[in-house]
Amino acid sequence: MSAPATTPVDYPEKIDAAVLKVAGVVVLGAIMSILDITVVNVALRTFQTAFGGAPLAYSSVAWTVTGYTLALATVIPLSGWAADRFGTKRLYMLAILLFTLGSLLCAAATSIGMLIGFRVLQGLGGGMLMPLGMTIMTRAAGPARMGRLMAILGVPMLLGPIFGPILGGWLIDHFSWHYIFLINAPIGLVALVYAQFALAKDNPQPSESFDFVGMLMMSPGLALFLYGVSSIPGEGGIGHAKVLVPGFVGLALMVTFVLYSFRPRHPLLDLRLFKNRNLTVSTITMFIFAASFFGGLLLVPQFLQQVQGETPLSAGWLVAPQGVGAMLTMPIAGTLVDKFPVGRIVPFGLVLIIGGMFALTQIEADSSHWGFLIPVLFVMGLGMGGTMMPIFTTALKTLTHHEVARGSTLLNITQQIASSVGVALFSVVLTNALKDNPPTSPAQAPVAAASAFAHTYWWAAILVSLTLIPAFFLPRKREVSHLLDDQELPPVVVH
Repeated sequence: MSAPATTPVDYPEKIDAAVLKVAGVVVLGAIMSILDITVVNVALRTFQTAFGGAPLAYSSVAWTVTGYTLALATVIPLSGWAADRFGTKRLYMLAILLFTLGSLLCAAATSIGMLIGFRVLQGLGGGMLMPLGMTIMTRAAGPARMGRLMAILGVPMLLGPIFGPILGGWLIDHFSWHYIFLINAPIGLVALVYAQFALAKDNPQPSESFDFVGMLMMSPGLALFLYGVSSIPGEGGIGHAKVLVPGFVGLALMVTFVLYSFRPRHPLLDLRLFKNRNLTVSTITMFIFAASFFGGLLLVPQFLQQVQGETPLSAGWLVAPQGVGAMLTMPIAGTLVDKFPVGRIVPFGLVLIIGGMFALTQIEADSSHWGFLIPVLFVMGLGMGGTMMPIFTTALKTLTHHEVARGSTLLNITQQIASSVGVALFSVVLTNALKDNPPTSPAQAPVAAASAFAHTYWWAAILVSLTLIPAFFLPRKREVSHLLDDQELPPVVVH
């Protein structure tokens, strides 16, 4: 039986107060999650010496980032069914609560193992924030305002790179590393109160069964695969049981899941959506872009602290220009996406990022900050602002109303997997480069280390250049939005 028809939503042309109120909730939650990621990036050097004994290897402390990302990628597929079952508002508030609780436990960690474990708990909450937030905002905006609303959702992606490293460095320099997690407590409390009053009351309509078989394959498979990939830096290569066993078992589970997922009517991840050309091209573009860009992004604070001897606070200030550049172009890109085909916007951003990556291949131990590093990061920020949100927008714009959240889930998982793969890949390249070119004397140590970083950026530059291939197939004509095609259907939140 078909559901009773409802009156289609009449979306205003301009961004009004009602949609801004909803956007505020989503942005606050996303700021909390993304800010935490960038804060931790500048703390990795501190973690190496903070837990007693001999300094920990970089590959060990990198698990504070990888463990969080693992949890994010694992919980994203589960969040959809839970939202459909319990309601978007309740689940969003639960995600904020889990993230805040995980932050408090991270601050209380007394070993690197405890810290990694509590970061996983943080990720379980953080993994639900972004796909739910994108769903909430997409439906609040309507098709004609999606580009501008996605630009608003991009605010935390700008504030994170700008203020995260600065805030993290200041807290570490003036207090201790514990405060980079304690800072989430007041933000989480405000976000909970705001969500309670700003989001509409839940009216869940659990009409679809949960795909337990898919969950038993997808989530463990994804976690095992990423664990294997992320273990490569610590093992020094791929030919080790700690890498191969979980990696191949995880890959086998995911391949089995892909074959299985076309059978049930309501699979955990709806891979049938890849019949939509825009979604497929956008997903491929997003994967290559996220692996190269976010993997390379993690190297900058490490170079500044390890090679040039900067404090965490100084490193934070020096990477901030990248966020400033993105802040300038993201609102412009959001407006242009509502008027022009995304295939005519994204390539310009990619060219700026590619140019910046190739410039970083020339980095040296005594490279000038104002004469080299800051301008390069600023240009890369300009490119990021014109790339990421337009890719998300074009992928979702031509999906029907009830497909938006499922498409959002696929894109978020793609980004998280790609980020983990990129971090692991460049960590391996950097670790091996440092081993293959040991300094001949203490005075040569910074020169040798800088050479290893430059070598790693060659890999990042070549990988991000490959993004131009799928980007060439992004839409070059105006897309017809289908968001209003099935307004009469009861909304299905995520799968």
